[in-house]
Amino acid sequence: MAGDESSGKIDYAALRRKLDEAQAVLEGAQVLSPERRREVLAERARALAESRHEERRETMSVLAFRVGGERYAVPIDAVDHVLESRGLCPLPGSPRYVLGALVSRSRVVPVLDLRHVLGLEGGGMSDLTRVVVVEVSEEFFGLAAEEVDGRQELARAELSHPPPGPFTFLTRERLMVLDLEQLADPAAVGRG
Repeated sequence: MAGDESSGKIDYAALRRKLDEAQAVLEGAQVLSPERRREVLAERARALAESRHEERRETMSVLAFRVGGERYAVPIDAVDHVLESRGLCPLPGSPRYVLGALVSRSRVVPVLDLRHVLGLEGGGMSDLTRVVVVEVSEEFFGLAAEEVDGRQELARAELSHPPPGPFTFLTRERLMVLDLEQLADPAAVGRG
């Protein structure tokens, strides 16, 4: 070490010089001024932010699930949570497409049966084991599902126009992304 070891004093100026010399060697003798360093870091930050923004535009995050032997999805940003269908209470006098209601996070959530809404064939109530709770325009409702496949990233370039109905997109793997605005409005889907 630099400094007088017998007196216990350390020569900090000599240590700083050695550290600066070592840093210059490590950087290939290219010492950047503080202004140039800020410019380089700002350019890197802009490039990184742009690439992240482009990535988000190129994909769509959805939660995929199965109902009536078909695969459906909803945009992940509309999903509040997923829970088990236990505790589903029937609502006397409600339309056939409303299975009932659940109490979830201190609120009553009506649960829709997509099999009736979309004209699918399916089993009984025991097949519907999960409820995907979604929020549309500050209103919450549930979609009964047989199985939840989880989050998926869909490439926007591969999304095509869906068949008629409450859908926004269709993938090559026949995954249909639901239009929650239409599902929230019974008249729009023609459920009456």
